[in-house]
Amino acid sequence: MLRLPAFRYISPRTLAEATARLAEGGPDTAAIAGGTDLLPHMKRRQRCPTVLVGLRHLRELQGIGGTPAQGLTIGAGCTLAAVTQHPGIREAYPALAWAAGMVATATVRQMGTIGGNLCIETRCTCFDLPLHTRDALGHCFKDGGALCLVAPRSPRCWAIASSDAAPLLIAIGAQVRLVSAAGERAISLRDLYRDDGLRPLALQPGEVLTEILLPPADGRRAAYRKVRRRGTIDFPVLGVAVAARFAPDGTVKDASVVLGAVASAPLVVPEAARLLEGSRLDAENVRAAAVAATRSARPLENTDLAAAWRKHLVRVTVERALREMAHA
Repeated sequence: MLRLPAFRYISPRTLAEATARLAEGGPDTAAIAGGTDLLPHMKRRQRCPTVLVGLRHLRELQGIGGTPAQGLTIGAGCTLAAVTQHPGIREAYPALAWAAGMVATATVRQMGTIGGNLCIETRCTCFDLPLHTRDALGHCFKDGGALCLVAPRSPRCWAIASSDAAPLLIAIGAQVRLVSAAGERAISLRDLYRDDGLRPLALQPGEVLTEILLPPADGRRAAYRKVRRRGTIDFPVLGVAVAARFAPDGTVKDASVVLGAVASAPLVVPEAARLLEGSRLDAENVRAAAVAATRSARPLENTDLAAAWRKHLVRVTVERALREMAHA
């Protein structure tokens, strides 16, 4: 049985206290909310913080407010189940409710938070092996080693971003609010990510994601499609999020196409979006956008299923997502 390493748990009373504790603790201190990502990593000795600062109970990270006309705010501590079941999200942002509902299992969604899913650790076949196997094969960049075992000649880590919520939220133009002991800032969710498997988040030391800010619904349509080996539990080996606003005549005013699980950050594909804008979502334009998205995707052999097959599925899945959005 895998056991957790020893650690000290701190239960701050306020967000200000939590950010102060995180700032004081340095790299050996980690924030924890649902724990569905962090605790398995600790059991596998992939991360071994000696101090955990609890966020789940903080009122500042809870609640869903606002209106579809003005935009909703979602507390980062809201569970994925709460996001999936919220009437306002289901009505005005149904693709977000669907994407959140695609994470893992119903049990995990009752524990895992929307903020945690956005900040989920990048994944790699080599990094996710048991400790004794990693000791035998050698440790990769992400595991304290000197090279990437997937691409040994590469100077960087290629672990992949595997959030289900992030591609969809980026596609609809969401922002996030970040708070630290030094203050707070709001940034585009897209800017939260760096294409670096080793350091995937552009968070400052001690900074906490507190809110997700959704733009006004404004007639925007969106869709999310997930590819995984099993129909539940598994992380995506490909995620495709598409969003668009339409003119009264049915032409696309603006669009976005975002891929998950093919790079170390959610991959925005502006070339595919440009092919859709100013035109209708007919078969020819949908196919052209899907081909453009496929050219941008460069999956490696660092997750479940073959990279060549996953690249082929980019075209298929983008086409399906666009057709689904067209009929939403």
